[in-house]
Amino acid sequence: MLAFTLRRTAIALVLVWLVATLVFMVIHLIPGDPAELLLSQGGVAPDPAAVAELRERLGLDLPLYTQYLNYWAGLFRGDFGVSLQDEHPVASEIALRLPRTLELIGAAAVIALSVGLPFGTMAALKPGGRLDRIASLIAGISLSVPVFVVGTLAILVFAQKLGWVSAGGYVALAQDPVRHFILLLMPASTIAVGLGAVVFRVTRSAVLEVLGRDHVRAAQARGVRPRLIILRHVLRNALSPVLTVVALHLGSLLGGTVLVEYVFNWPGLSGYLVRSVEARDYPEVLGIVLSISVLFVFLNLLVDLAYAALDPRVRHA
Repeated sequence: MLAFTLRRTAIALVLVWLVATLVFMVIHLIPGDPAELLLSQGGVAPDPAAVAELRERLGLDLPLYTQYLNYWAGLFRGDFGVSLQDEHPVASEIALRLPRTLELIGAAAVIALSVGLPFGTMAALKPGGRLDRIASLIAGISLSVPVFVVGTLAILVFAQKLGWVSAGGYVALAQDPVRHFILLLMPASTIAVGLGAVVFRVTRSAVLEVLGRDHVRAAQARGVRPRLIILRHVLRNALSPVLTVVALHLGSLLGGTVLVEYVFNWPGLSGYLVRSVEARDYPEVLGIVLSISVLFVFLNLLVDLAYAALDPRVRHA
């Protein structure tokens, strides 16, 4: 297991280097002058002196290899530069907003797994039964409805009609824990609708496949209690594809919660990215994209390690 962990970690570090280099190259080698693009407003050409000043401020007047070395020196210090809008360090703003987005995605994953795993398992145990048909229908509908529609309907029903919760907003956990989790519930549940449907379908398929294996049939023939068969033999093997699919979806959600954060006024990283792109804030865009990409790489590393822990055969692949 140690050799597998070291090998996967090395691969993850190489991917981080490639991603960081790719982000640098895309930002610096796109056609046009980034400083001129940043200062252009309404199609009016900016003042050449202002362009030259901004190029010097961003280090764009230096040779490309020097910019690349300075870029990595800043990354090792945890320095993404300062915002062009308000002069605040980009790293501190990302450190403030990223945990909010991760909390939102994490809560959605917990809700999705809490619903999708048990219902997917029960549906697979009796394929074609009433529960299987009803749950499969609900999952199909959940996958077909866009997330912003789910969020809007949730606000309409639970906030405006029933008045159970607020339509949106954010309160820090340290300030009011109860209020914090109440405001977290609706946006997290909105994301969990589609993710839970995916978990249900993958769990159902995986459990059906494992139930047909020889070792499960042998355990049934020996008279092992059905509950023990499900817990020890079926779910352990069925969890691997579920973890893989959930991790891939969580990675895409890191940059894809824009609509949810906008609808519920949740001050996370996705909304910050939209604001930075609109303002053409080059350091902010670079820092956010790089942070999301690196998190995606390490999320997949954790999934690989969990996969190996559940299935020892993977360690020797």
